[in-house]
Amino acid sequence: MIAPMLLGSTLNPINSSMLAVALVPIGSAFGVPPSQTAWLITGLYLATAVGQPVIGRLVDIFGPRSLYLLATALVGVAGLIAAFAPTLGVLVLSRVLLGIGTSAAYPAAMSLIRSEADRTGIETPAGVLSGLSISRQVIAVIGPTLGGLLIALGGWHLIFTVNVPLAVICVVLGALWLPRSTRTRGAGHLDYLGIALFTGTLIALMLFLMHPQVSRWYLPVLALTFGTTFVLAERRVLEPFIDLRVLAGNRPLIATYTRQVLAFVGAYSFLYGFTQWLEEGRGLSASQAGLLLLPLSLSAVLVSVFTGRSARIRGKLVAGSIFLLAAAVAQLVIGPHTPVWLLAILGVVAGLPQGLNGLANQTALYQQADPARMGSSAGLLSTCVYVGALISAAAQARFFQHGATTTGLHQLAILLLVLAGLHLLVTLVKLPR
Repeated sequence: MIAPMLLGSTLNPINSSMLAVALVPIGSAFGVPPSQTAWLITGLYLATAVGQPVIGRLVDIFGPRSLYLLATALVGVAGLIAAFAPTLGVLVLSRVLLGIGTSAAYPAAMSLIRSEADRTGIETPAGVLSGLSISRQVIAVIGPTLGGLLIALGGWHLIFTVNVPLAVICVVLGALWLPRSTRTRGAGHLDYLGIALFTGTLIALMLFLMHPQVSRWYLPVLALTFGTTFVLAERRVLEPFIDLRVLAGNRPLIATYTRQVLAFVGAYSFLYGFTQWLEEGRGLSASQAGLLLLPLSLSAVLVSVFTGRSARIRGKLVAGSIFLLAAAVAQLVIGPHTPVWLLAILGVVAGLPQGLNGLANQTALYQQADPARMGSSAGLLSTCVYVGALISAAAQARFFQHGATTTGLHQLAILLLVLAGLHLLVTLVKLPR
């Protein structure tokens, strides 16, 4: 059952990484600036930020197999819609469907791993967890390069069409090999009010962050209202969408979620912001930018391979924080005439924290979360990834209003310095044991 788990878990990262080199061509095709194409990032991650814990909760209730099959089939439908999208709005809609469709595989995989570990008596299956993390990193290697090649072969539409065969393979393998049941599951229900309030909070906040203006003051007020009501409501629900009572008594898990958000603001800022600058600020083609991202992704994969067998967490997090700071400093000093080989070295440095932090936080979650809610806890960890991506998208929309300029890249680097410092602080103040 490992094959469908690993392949399904790569659907989201491959669509994230391929899009990185397609934003500029898509913007040119529809005649819109980066502040508009950023909604392609936001649409996917808003849907996934909500979809991961929702589908993770459904996995806890109904088991992973049916959710996996339905969601991965939706990926194929989203790919077809995107391939023939006549407007940017339709393309954003397809990304929303894609976000929902890619939300099942990771919580399903974590739930299956937990079930098998309980059955076999393995406390922390570091090898399998490492394989799950590495497979997602490997796709990050392939994605930008594959995206650049597909764009060179037949235009940006092909990066969406490729989802159709991928979805078919996932459905076939899942139907053949995923177990129909893994353990006895109790009755449960969905907290519809909690889902609606959580969604409203994210949407209102992102609408403001994408275009922060005094005249739009009502949006952060609305986000605060939704968020406060969400917290109050979740504390009174018997089976909440996000069990804040469990989080309140689990400070190491809260620290893990916080680190995940901060780490992936940095990761997606390099994936999208740095890539757009390579094409617009540095003048590289989409395929050249994709190739230049190979050192970044390869370093993330290699550090995951070499450290993945160890279930230790502290050393990975400290090193990941330091490399994240170093990458932010390096991005602050590059310019349009920086040699390509120096940009490749920057990519190597930026890739190391991605491999270290992502793997360490995944292992920490496995050790800290309630086994009975592993699916929803894993979904929430992925939600933290996408919240980081949303913050990154908002920052890029703000700093790249007039294109991916070097000035905008340096402003983004200053933000990353602050966030990297916070990541180091959270790591040192509260480390899981």
